Amino acid sequence: MFLHNLLLFSTAFVAGGLNAVAGGGSFITFPALIFTGVQPIAANATNNTAMWLAALASAGAYRQDLSIQRRELLLLCATSLVGGVIGSVALLYTSPDMFKKLIPYLLLLATLIFTFSEPLKAWFQLQSQKSSSKSPPLLSLMLAQLAIAIYGGFFGAGLGILMLATLTFLGIKNIHTMNAFKTFLGSCINGIAIIPFIIAGVIAWHQAILMAVGGSLGGYLCAHYARKVEPRLIRRFVMIIAFSMTAYFFIRS
Repeated sequence: MFLHNLLLFSTAFVAGGLNAVAGGGSFITFPALIFTGVQPIAANATNNTAMWLAALASAGAYRQDLSIQRRELLLLCATSLVGGVIGSVALLYTSPDMFKKLIPYLLLLATLIFTFSEPLKAWFQLQSQKSSSKSPPLLSLMLAQLAIAIYGGFFGAGLGILMLATLTFLGIKNIHTMNAFKTFLGSCINGIAIIPFIIAGVIAWHQAILMAVGGSLGGYLCAHYARKVEPRLIRRFVMIIAFSMTAYFFIRS
């Protein structure tokens, strides 16, 4: 039990630092929960809860950068809440055996999104510049955010990268503003998803609180030192972990 607690706290600590700098912390924390005996659906719900609690401080720190029209903010927030509920309920109605079979493919999808995030963002920025004369309808952005929120409520890894792509079409150029919206909307999605998880009783609270403390400390303490490291090295480290975990779950399945 002590070794399990140590593993969960340590992985959450590292994941908190990674999320503060490059993202991809769930590639470490989700498998760690499964390795310590938590069932896959409960592991996903617990990981979501722990990382949401750890990210709350970041959401508060970014509040001054939320600088788009209130109407657009409220609509995207509402869309995120609806999508988060749909995704989390869909997870609860997925059979454990089916979710076990989906894990390798979900990890592969998230890994590919993370690996090709820079080309994806560059492509979306190019498309945004081409269509700068006529911004896309808000309804299209809401539908895209709804799909992303459903994915986030169901699994969530790679969620931030997908939201950055959507926000590009709002014409936001400042990276701090984009990160503020990514953090805020991600908090909406993950936060609302916890409610169905609580009602269903699938959250392992001991592990969730332990990892939330580890993730918060990691985000606060590691970020300062991690920013001094070449970002490419951090991204490569996350990619190695992500592809390794994906390969492991494919072999295991």
